[in-house]
Amino acid sequence: MQQTLPVIRTTPADMDWGTDLWDQCDQIEKHTQSGIDLLELYVKFVKERTEIEQSYAKQLRNLTKKYAKRGSKDELDCKFSNHASFQEILNELNDYAGQREIVAENMTTGICAELNKYLQDLKQERKGHLSEAKKAQQNLESSFKHLESTKKRFAKEWAEAEKATQQAEKTEHDVNATKQDVEKAKHHAHARTHTAEESRNDYAAELQKYNKEQNYFYYTEIPQIYNKMQEMDEQRIRHLAKGYCQFSDVEKNVLPIISKCLEGIAAAGNKINEKQDSMLFIEQHKSGFERPADVEFEDYTQGIKAATSDSSLNPPKVRAKLWPFNKKHKPPAAEDFSHLPPEQRKKKLQAKIDDINKELQKTQDQSDALEKMKGVYEQNPQLGDPTSLEPQISETTHHIGRLRGELAKYETWLSEAVGGEESANVINNNAQHVNVAADQTRNLYTEFDDEFEDVDPPLGQCTVLYNFEGNSEGTVSIAEGELLSIMEEDKGDGWMRVLKGNGKEGFIPSSYISRDS
Repeated sequence: MQQTLPVIRTTPADMDWGTDLWDQCDQIEKHTQSGIDLLELYVKFVKERTEIEQSYAKQLRNLTKKYAKRGSKDELDCKFSNHASFQEILNELNDYAGQREIVAENMTTGICAELNKYLQDLKQERKGHLSEAKKAQQNLESSFKHLESTKKRFAKEWAEAEKATQQAEKTEHDVNATKQDVEKAKHHAHARTHTAEESRNDYAAELQKYNKEQNYFYYTEIPQIYNKMQEMDEQRIRHLAKGYCQFSDVEKNVLPIISKCLEGIAAAGNKINEKQDSMLFIEQHKSGFERPADVEFEDYTQGIKAATSDSSLNPPKVRAKLWPFNKKHKPPAAEDFSHLPPEQRKKKLQAKIDDINKELQKTQDQSDALEKMKGVYEQNPQLGDPTSLEPQISETTHHIGRLRGELAKYETWLSEAVGGEESANVINNNAQHVNVAADQTRNLYTEFDDEFEDVDPPLGQCTVLYNFEGNSEGTVSIAEGELLSIMEEDKGDGWMRVLKGNGKEGFIPSSYISRDS
């Protein structure tokens, strides 16, 4: 990661800690400790910032997960551009959360970890410099103490020498003193004087040595230590400045990707097509039924027709309602999609046929590959045993047969759906009118109920071959093997009217039954 290097400003060559702050040891110690405290404070600040970023990223990810679409119904909604765009926005926001995690990670590794490592080295270096300065100070103080001791010894010896000299002079002028006493006093004075001179020379040498050490301490040793501490502190400042710049650079490095995320969000909003969504909604839910025809006027002022008439007094027993206004619970799904309106049923059947064709083509390719491999094994037995492929070939062949059977079944249902659509529309649109007429007739002529309750005789008998869920209005449910009475033949639309043993009557697909002889 490219870092922006801080500008390093140099101080004048004649100003440094060793020269100008030679006597400010305590202040230097406090200042360097203050710098370390600031570095630790900055590391703590960045660490808390990374925790905020991590928490923010986690909340964003949870938010996107909460509102992401899941399940078949949601997948159906996502076909609409406004739904799909919202999911794209969630994806972009999830990517944005990832960039916040990168910011937190780079701050942790690039700033906190590096500065923490440098802090340990800095503390050790500072401790070493302070220890070195303290040791130099102790050596100078020890040398000074030795100088003071030598000086006191010189003062003592010199005082003793002067006292001995005065005593010798007093003895010499004493008339009662013998020559031997005078000589002894002079010899003692001479010895004390000699000792004093040696002490003086020792003191002079020690003083010279101390001055040299003091000069080295104040002009060389301490300045070197303080200058090293100055360099150490300036290096600390450079590291801190670099950390400040990294704080910005880490954010700048993710800005291009964050900008792309924001551009993606804007693009998701711009790509919404409300007209396309409306057309898609129509395609998904278009039933294919025709609108109801006008209700015909039935004039009862002309008198009552004969009881044998097939007028409104004996309407077909069809109990159907319009698709758009059916408020019943959604019927269970049927394998042939007969529970759907004609238009939707055709789409579902066609989609199922397409899926089966794809699966059939895939299985056929697999079968061809196995046959080729078997041929290669037969020509080159060393490559493999041809009989080892027989189970796979047999299984594939069986699967192809099953798929072809499924394909034929769904193609038959599609053909029935296409052929029977017009009849279904007629049933749906006009059944309500028959019911209205029947209701009016029953209201007006209730006294004739018993007389006109007869039903047309059945045209024949049939046996059900396949199950059929009569969820569409005007149809009736049948079960395989069930015996039915044929009440109305197929008029070319693929539907016929039957009567069940329980008295229920309705339309069923003509291809679902077998006529009894």
